[in-house]
Amino acid sequence: MTPSVPAARFRWWHGAAILVAANAVSFWPAGVLGDTAFYTSFRLPPYAPPDWLFAPLWLVLNITSLVALARVANLDPERAADRRRGLVLVSEAVGWLLFAVFTTFFFWLHSPVLAAADTVAGLVVALVSVAAAAALDRPAAGLIGLRLLWLLLASAVAVSVALQNPDPFLTAAPAPGVEALQ
Repeated sequence: MTPSVPAARFRWWHGAAILVAANAVSFWPAGVLGDTAFYTSFRLPPYAPPDWLFAPLWLVLNITSLVALARVANLDPERAADRRRGLVLVSEAVGWLLFAVFTTFFFWLHSPVLAAADTVAGLVVALVSVAAAAALDRPAAGLIGLRLLWLLLASAVAVSVALQNPDPFLTAAPAPGVEALQ
């Protein structure tokens, strides 16, 4: 008889490492290299949330997403073999990657089109995560569902911004409020 190796558990520090890493990658283009006033320089739809709301709301959504990830990652061994668990884990990893690179697209490259594509992709990933998690752990699906609801609004805003404003990165046009050099 071979001794069984206990399954690795998702611990709080794993979530903290994901949170710190994703936000560090996200911070560099926006906070150091980016233009934080870029969002407010666009023609925004009337339902666009104020810029100050994004950071605290994303912090809450990041934490709820990590709690959901921990719940799914730590399922009992019988349920851990379910293919939907793997789908949740992969889709959540993709979601974290999309979150981390959004600021590169929007604030550093000044591309509302790439940012909209990233946001809509995040919405699709969240939908996949919720659907897969619902059969495994309903509270986890509900926690990811909070992000899904936010991304519904964020996708509508992002697509509207991409359609109503020039994309300086893709068209080489100056950013709104920035006069062309003479």
